[in-house]
Amino acid sequence: MTQSQNKPKSPFTPIPSIQAGPWLDAVAWNEQGLVPVIAQEFGSSDILMMAWMNRDALLETLRLGEAVYWTRSRQKLWHKGEESGHTQKVKEIRLDCDGDTILLIVEQKDGIACHTGQHSCFFQRWDSSKSAWVDESM
Repeated sequence: MTQSQNKPKSPFTPIPSIQAGPWLDAVAWNEQGLVPVIAQEFGSSDILMMAWMNRDALLETLRLGEAVYWTRSRQKLWHKGEESGHTQKVKEIRLDCDGDTILLIVEQKDGIACHTGQHSCFFQRWDSSKSAWVDESM
């Protein structure tokens, strides 16, 4: 192992005073000014959900230490769990090699990430023998 591989990852720490800056240009925002975000559960590594962020959502996430997304249907910032209480505490933020996808590693409050009440939004599995999606939430 190299020296850098032995170093512990620094924990995510919110920065309440962070401002927009050139560092935002590392993100490859799409034509709508959005980037897809995958939320992965800290500990289990379960993929919980996919959502979108704009610059303001990323800034708010960095400031609060909890996931804030951009809801395309309501055209506004959405602090995950603002209504349900199922917030996502950010443990780590990663940007992929192309800069066009963000990975949030989160601690999911109450273990429920999906608006349906499920742990993960990905509870429908393709079953080739049935040529159909199978609901594994039941």
